[in-house]
Amino acid sequence: MAKVTDTVAALARPFVEAAGCTLWDVEYTKEAGTWFLRVYIDKAEGVSIDDCEAVSRPLSDALDEADPIEGSYTFEVSSAGADRVLRTPEHFRQCLGEETEVRLYRPRNGQKSLVGVLRDFSDGDVTLETGAGPVRFPKGEVALVRLYPRF
Repeated sequence: MAKVTDTVAALARPFVEAAGCTLWDVEYTKEAGTWFLRVYIDKAEGVSIDDCEAVSRPLSDALDEADPIEGSYTFEVSSAGADRVLRTPEHFRQCLGEETEVRLYRPRNGQKSLVGVLRDFSDGDVTLETGAGPVRFPKGEVALVRLYPRF
């Protein structure tokens, strides 16, 4: 049986592409007792509220018709954001050379997060270039990787 996020991604992709965007991620998570289905979209020139609406309306109808999720949930379509989470090998490939934050499950040298330039992603391991040189984080130590925008 396919995961909910995979099923929704397959359903969402045509609507996202019709709106001139790309599908970044689908998240299905429980927060404070409520289930949320979030579809994150991206576009080179940035995602507008109109883009989100152009995906949300038809996708909501398609979700109602396909009914891939039992029970109630809150449905949201939004931009992947400047500080987007990197989950897939494709995300990491797209973001090589970008400033990135790695958050760890347990502190390393007293730090639970480190910011540097994403240099490599291989078999789940992440390598950042920092002021002290390259630092490799094995997959099992990494809790989260996200872009780190500076404004």
